[in-house]
Amino acid sequence: MFLLLLSGLWIGFSLMGAGVMGMLMFKLNLPPTLSVWDKIGGLLANSIWNSTNSWSLTALPLFILMGEILYRTQISTRLLNGLQPWLAGVPGRLLHINVVACSLFAAVSGSSAATTATVGKITLDELSKRGYDRSIAIGSLAGAGTLGFLIPPSLIMIIYGILSDTSIGKLFIAGVIPGLALASAYAVYIMVRATLDPGIMPVEEERYTFKEKLAASRELFPVLLLIVVVLGGIYMGITTPTEAAAIGVVGALALAVWFKNLTVENFREAVLSAVQTTSMISFIIVGAAFLSQVVGFVGIARALSLYISGLGLSPYVLIFVIAIMYLFLGMILDGISIVVMTLPIVLPIVVAAGFHPLWFGIFLVFMVELSQITPPVGFSIFVIEGISGEKVGDILKATFPFFIIMILMVIAITAFPDIVFYLPNQMVD
Repeated sequence: MFLLLLSGLWIGFSLMGAGVMGMLMFKLNLPPTLSVWDKIGGLLANSIWNSTNSWSLTALPLFILMGEILYRTQISTRLLNGLQPWLAGVPGRLLHINVVACSLFAAVSGSSAATTATVGKITLDELSKRGYDRSIAIGSLAGAGTLGFLIPPSLIMIIYGILSDTSIGKLFIAGVIPGLALASAYAVYIMVRATLDPGIMPVEEERYTFKEKLAASRELFPVLLLIVVVLGGIYMGITTPTEAAAIGVVGALALAVWFKNLTVENFREAVLSAVQTTSMISFIIVGAAFLSQVVGFVGIARALSLYISGLGLSPYVLIFVIAIMYLFLGMILDGISIVVMTLPIVLPIVVAAGFHPLWFGIFLVFMVELSQITPPVGFSIFVIEGISGEKVGDILKATFPFFIIMILMVIAITAFPDIVFYLPNQMVD
């Protein structure tokens, strides 16, 4: 599989190719009238149908389309204008813009790349012009940009829910408290840095009256309303994630019309981009489903599970080993690939060790977030390089403190799993 990936072959083809080679390498007990190629063809057709014939999967293209529409509106500019007066008196002042804006945009886009690119295009140059430290601005953008995976709606959560047969609605709600806690930890770090080193901020402090703050809040109201409508319906059991995604698309279109920047051209671009992204992800899901069936068919998952069980590792040592594995994979693979390639093998082992699939879903999202800012294939790093013009080494150095904060949050949810379970347990079924 790694040879195929390193050859530059598409990820979906690499997964399918690895599955075909796996079936050819193992002796199969087949009827005399059935060749190995017949078996491979049947298994591949079965994987394609079972992995894509899903009502839950419909939420994926809808949330992607919602994010693409919002990406092409003035939502990021409005977020900056609305947040600026409220953050002026906080230690670190406008350095918190990236954290707050990324948290809000993540709640309506579901994409880490879209969150990082949209917020970064507006904030980085603006913060530099106003005299804020560029290094901490870049680091906070890289760290907070990954919240697109954790704060719902999340594309990674949808894919995990489908592959693991876990409730997508509960995954969405389970990510709220960890996501807000991570954003708060970033904000605390910025405040501490600003207190210890005031030089990262300009000397002049902008003042705003309460009336000006309320006036600026009108810029935030449409975004907050969309978040409440999309997530509130899921939490109260009124809508399924797919229905909420459809409502989100309608809401994004309504905001685009309200902002008076919905044109035929940018709507066409949004739809085409959503189709391309959905097709890419669906192709990877199909390849992963086929490889997953092959892994089960030849007994790899069972053998590996028995081997690890035989090592006598405690549950927490097992999670530690798996976390190290994901950190390594994050250096060479993108987040979606990590999930679809490892889940068939790792999930049975984790469940056998006594961990709940819902908790492991949030844990895995954290690991994917870490992969976004891990060299050399940290996708968020490349996005920031493109919009900032900074060297990758400088970006990684600026990102390191936020990388450590994320690892501490992983330790926190492992030690205190109720952080993940509290809101799902309150949901209306």
